[in-house]
Amino acid sequence: MTIRHMKIFLQVYSLESITKAAEILNMTQPNVTRAIQEMERYYGVCLFERIGHRLSRTAVGQEFYAHALHIVEAFDRMEKELRDWDEIGKIRLGATNTLGCFFLPDLLLQFQKQYPKLEIVSTVTNADALQSGLLNNQYDLALIEGIVSMPGLHAEPFAADKLLLVLPPGHELAKKEKIFPSDVEKYPLLLREKGSTTHSLLEHFFFLHHIEAAPVFESCNPQALIQAVQCGLGISFLPERWVKELAKEGKIVLREMPEESFKRENYVVWHENKFLTKTMKMLINAIKEKGQGYLNE
Repeated sequence: MTIRHMKIFLQVYSLESITKAAEILNMTQPNVTRAIQEMERYYGVCLFERIGHRLSRTAVGQEFYAHALHIVEAFDRMEKELRDWDEIGKIRLGATNTLGCFFLPDLLLQFQKQYPKLEIVSTVTNADALQSGLLNNQYDLALIEGIVSMPGLHAEPFAADKLLLVLPPGHELAKKEKIFPSDVEKYPLLLREKGSTTHSLLEHFFFLHHIEAAPVFESCNPQALIQAVQCGLGISFLPERWVKELAKEGKIVLREMPEESFKRENYVVWHENKFLTKTMKMLINAIKEKGQGYLNE
């Protein structure tokens, strides 16, 4: 027995007429009659009494109507929800720390104005956790700073940013005209936690320049690192967005290094086999559009 049979039955039941039901359903009368007869044979009941040219509902027909109406309404609701899933479903979005703080909130605000019924569940964590989550289908999309290292992921650049050397006011390095990699090795290092793209980038930098880097302080919280620099515990490398306002206020000093720009791409990433819904594609486009002015905001 099919949903189509039940929809035919409901029309005949509500109109008490094969002819009128056939007109509304755009069917021939024999086809409507055949559908009702198929249902009666299938269940072994009489749904309508036929007296002359008049059709009357039976007690069994009344009972069947209540069930058929519920089933058809549930089926129609399911079809509508699936067809509208792009606008009423869920996107699981991850982001690394800097992007989660400075890029993600405004993006979500603007995108959800366009799709108010769409649920976007966001998580801010480090790059390794995001990449593992994409591979394990914990996230649909992720915004990641720097290198995307795990195979099986597709990454598209949408913006760039850079790291700066962060010093406390009055630090010896702040007085130097140029700062070289060998200068950094002399001072206590305050770094992001292992697994973050910032940590990975700096590890590569230290390796290339034969720097023995043993951080005295590690944190997943950039604000903790900034506070530690301000207190004079050491020096750090942090994204420009985290520190530029504090530098304007004179609370820290920012320097670049002539041999290393520390510029890095930011990527929107998904599993290479991920099925992208229409709204996922639109979100990716929104990320790219917003990314065009990200560095200069």
